[in-house]
Amino acid sequence: MMLSRKMKTLLATAAFGLAAVPALAAEEVNVYTTREPGLFAPLAKAFTEKTGIKVNTVFVKDGLAERVAAEGAASPADLLMTVDVGVLAELVDKGVTQPLKSEAAEKAVPANLRAADGSWTALSLRARLVWADKSLGLKSISYADLADPKWKGQLCIRSGQHPYNTALIAATIAHDGRDKAKAWVAGVKANLAKKPSGGDRDVARDILGGLCKIGVGNSYYVGLMRSGKGGPEQKVWGDGVDVLLPTFAGGGTHVNITGAALARNAPHAEAARKLVEYLVSPEGQKVYAEQNFEYPVVPGAAAEPTIAGLGKLTVDSLPIAEIAKHRKDASLVVDEVGFDQ
Repeated sequence: MMLSRKMKTLLATAAFGLAAVPALAAEEVNVYTTREPGLFAPLAKAFTEKTGIKVNTVFVKDGLAERVAAEGAASPADLLMTVDVGVLAELVDKGVTQPLKSEAAEKAVPANLRAADGSWTALSLRARLVWADKSLGLKSISYADLADPKWKGQLCIRSGQHPYNTALIAATIAHDGRDKAKAWVAGVKANLAKKPSGGDRDVARDILGGLCKIGVGNSYYVGLMRSGKGGPEQKVWGDGVDVLLPTFAGGGTHVNITGAALARNAPHAEAARKLVEYLVSPEGQKVYAEQNFEYPVVPGAAAEPTIAGLGKLTVDSLPIAEIAKHRKDASLVVDEVGFDQ
């Protein structure tokens, strides 16, 4: 069939118009994270599979707040994820965040585990626990007990300036005041079997090796060791110690968090909110528990069996934002008592 010149012109114009319309860009979210990329990868993968939103991850080991501040309005960062509440507080102080404004996250996460102004929220929990020589037969212990002279020369711990320990000291300041907290840190130092060094898993190794009787370590390391993910040698360390959930007097067990804040200039803010809401959903919490051996932040969500087997975790009710306020003072206390010397 012959087409008129007018019809050919109309068809050509239509074809040009279709070619000129760009393909719809795939939705994406840019995550700056201080946690090891391998730990976040399973969560990012699961989120993308569920929503179709691509997750671009940038690992920032140190200086997260400074980097985002330096990038300014041109920053591609949407979501800022950390493994320590102190870093979250620093992000807010630097003015590089904005409120999440997520009703779903507020409903899912207890108020003491998120910022009152909505600037950040916890995503998972890491409890600061005590590991003990099995020959002791210990059934319970408090944080205060770590300074009891009966443990003189029998305690192992990593550097007092490590964020895991400054957070615990900050919590002690928040509970008991600076003077009592400083006395407690001095008491713990007096009980050291050796100079603070290494990591939490090294504490379990040293207990098994007879260098000390008790030590302090984070809960998720128990899962990493006992599961065999850290290798056969570390499995021996994890299986070779008892694990206890200490508490503050009249309080619960100290936890630190993995958490997230929405970047101030987030170009994909809505996608970032969707990611946070996924991470605190039952599905996201399940991935956190099974892949990283972290305690769920959402009440009622199941912990990984190895972690659940440590006993019921009663999270200290003190707002974690209150603990963050004392982090700098905690670091000063460590130096004042010469803890790492």
